[in-house]
Amino acid sequence: MLEQRIQQHFIDSADLKYQAAQALSQPIAAAVQALLACVTGGGKVLACGGGVSASDAQLFASLCVAGFERDRPELAAVALVSDGGLLGAVGSIGSGGNATQYLARQVRALGQPGDLLLVMSVSGNDAAVQEAVDAAHERDMMVVVLSGHTGGNLAARVRETDVLICVPHERAARVRETHTLILHCLADGVDAQLLGDQEMPL
Repeated sequence: MLEQRIQQHFIDSADLKYQAAQALSQPIAAAVQALLACVTGGGKVLACGGGVSASDAQLFASLCVAGFERDRPELAAVALVSDGGLLGAVGSIGSGGNATQYLARQVRALGQPGDLLLVMSVSGNDAAVQEAVDAAHERDMMVVVLSGHTGGNLAARVRETDVLICVPHERAARVRETHTLILHCLADGVDAQLLGDQEMPL
């Protein structure tokens, strides 16, 4: 019984990725172009996530700096501090008690026009992530959003110049698994544009 349950996870995950490949390839390609324009124009990528998606932000920043599957010069990317912690406590003192501003304050401190904010939220309803998007827009930064289902409240904050990538599924685990694949596609796409196409490694 347990083995069947485990196998079903694999099957469901594979089915979603196969079914979503065509629908998501266009916005992922648009996100690659946005990232490429940012890093080749002297900008940097700020990455953040809501809840467990914060670890995805760290993953993507490390892929930019350390590389994906090929050697290349480091790309400027920073994963924002992922929980309120001390930053949230200090921020709440100076911002009228608004403890959801911890990501937005980092965006305002570090972000510049020409930079890009990559945000990840399974539901699209994380208040701190929404406020980070608003802060990026205040800084004239482009935003790439990875979310699930319809994108939640984040979808309403996306501008025409931004990119919205919504994994068409309601189950959080499936969305997060696909987000990891999307991050790998973004890293590979940037490398392919910078270094030229090559066959997929075995």
